[in-house]
Amino acid sequence: MIRHTPDVGEALIQRRPVVALESSVLAQGLPIPANREAAERMMAGVAGAGAVAAVTAVVDGVPTIGLAPDELERFLAREGIRKVSSRDLAPAVAQRACGATTVAATLSLIARSDVRVFATGGIGGVHRAPPFDESADLVELARSPRVVVCAGAKSILDLPATLERLETLGVPVIGYRCREFPAFFSVSSALPVSAVAETPDEVAAIERAHRALGRQEALLVVQPCPAGAAIPRDELEGAVAAALREAAALHVRGSNVTPFLLAAVERATEGRSRRANLALLEANAQLAGRIAVALGRDDAATVPSPSPRAS
Repeated sequence: MIRHTPDVGEALIQRRPVVALESSVLAQGLPIPANREAAERMMAGVAGAGAVAAVTAVVDGVPTIGLAPDELERFLAREGIRKVSSRDLAPAVAQRACGATTVAATLSLIARSDVRVFATGGIGGVHRAPPFDESADLVELARSPRVVVCAGAKSILDLPATLERLETLGVPVIGYRCREFPAFFSVSSALPVSAVAETPDEVAAIERAHRALGRQEALLVVQPCPAGAAIPRDELEGAVAAALREAAALHVRGSNVTPFLLAAVERATEGRSRRANLALLEANAQLAGRIAVALGRDDAATVPSPSPRAS
């Protein structure tokens, strides 16, 4: 049922590294023309690491891993593209819709494929208000045996509660060369990660051990936003607090909350949060590519040599 573009399908057959990328950040997350820049930078980051990029989506009712150039253009243009989370996949398929997949939907699709690594910006989590509002990303992370690379959770969320939920759900949070959980646009949240890895090969070794123990949760690999683009934590917290007050005053609810808050933070930071977003998306894609390459090396090293023929 899931379609692969020819380049992605060939890479999987040849056991070459592939990295999945979500399409919702392009069709709903970033405005035009920043979404095009994001796509170009993410795909270049994956390719530069020696892997194949595969943007996921639902195209005219067909779940797809990898978009052809003309399909990508449709998603960048945004017209007629719905936002698709994991719960929305079946309606989008049955209704032959075009849907941009969120983190949750992307994980749901690649968990049914041979793509093992996924790069995104920041995951969803527990909202600050109301606290019972939790992203579907958390549930999918708990049941999708894949490696997810991100810059932590979105800064507008309740980060301590999000980390607590990840712990409860059994999702390891591996800091890539960092001991504190990144706060998306900021380098740190002052919250500890569960373990630290210094190289892509070390991440690959942790992933292999995780699966050997029979664990089905995703391995969440977090790295900070590049320092040159990051926003100081105190400044960002002030912008988020103001955005939350504005959202409450305007009675913003449900799925509209996250895009509203992110837009408000962008205004408050005079566009610096958008630049940070682009930088971290590229950096995460590059790291995911390197991890996918390391996993491929591990696979090749564990393939048994053919037995010598008896003379």
